[in-house]
Amino acid sequence: MSEQGTYALVAALAVAVATVGRLIVALVRARRRWQAVVGERGWLLERERKSAADAAVVAERDRIARELHDIVSHNVSLMVVQAGAAREVLGTMPDEAAAALRAVEDAGRGAMTDLRHLLGLLAPSQHGTDPDYDSLVGLTAGDGAGTLVGATGPAPQPGLDRLGPLVDRISFAGLPVEVRISGEPRPLPQGIDVTAYRIVQEALTNALRHGEDGGTAQVTVRYADHALRVEVLNTGPSVLTGAGPAGPARAVPRRGPGTGRGLLGLRERVAVYGGDLDARRRLGGGYRVRARIPLDRP
Repeated sequence: MSEQGTYALVAALAVAVATVGRLIVALVRARRRWQAVVGERGWLLERERKSAADAAVVAERDRIARELHDIVSHNVSLMVVQAGAAREVLGTMPDEAAAALRAVEDAGRGAMTDLRHLLGLLAPSQHGTDPDYDSLVGLTAGDGAGTLVGATGPAPQPGLDRLGPLVDRISFAGLPVEVRISGEPRPLPQGIDVTAYRIVQEALTNALRHGEDGGTAQVTVRYADHALRVEVLNTGPSVLTGAGPAGPARAVPRRGPGTGRGLLGLRERVAVYGGDLDARRRLGGGYRVRARIPLDRP
């Protein structure tokens, strides 16, 4: 081979080696970019997963807080009202005082039953029973109207089928309640059934705690074709005149304004099902809570 041919071969080899080197460098850079992209995507996915987990924890905490508020606020309010009534008549009307104290006992048992149900959902025992609780409560009227709760487990979540006992407890505590059912009653999804019951419970409890002496309440449940409508009205001082309803006074201890947590929780409950809730004072006096919950939402 001539000297010129040798130089040409060396030059070609040099070009080939340089080309391979550039390709290797480009490949290494591309691999590093790919690894960086994969690492960033993994970080983003992990962040999204953590955010979703945190959101789920917050949502569950809010749900538990709503349930605890509904259970504790309602039953403790009844206990306070009945204990105050018993104290007022203890020396003069012992039979009425005893009845009020029995109502306090029933409200306490009802609270324990509902709390047991909630705690059972959060941390069920290995065998699904709670011997300590069963030995303490026994077979009790957990809802104040003969619903037996024993070793077989806690009562189910309350629904509109327990509206009667709820109204009886409120009426016995001193707030007469009228119930109106419109439309054809039919089975409801459990979540909607519980939500409707909690709306009535919270509204009546607030009316009992903050309403005026001699007031009354009215509960209307309407089964429409595509929605469930719940309305609770109670009498009270007029927004325009400040005058309250005429009627006999009742020995019910009053409390100051609440925190509004209950109504906020109700709005969140209703919003889950695409519904809406309106709560406001009435011009003619008292308060109105009105909710609409769709029944045909997929």
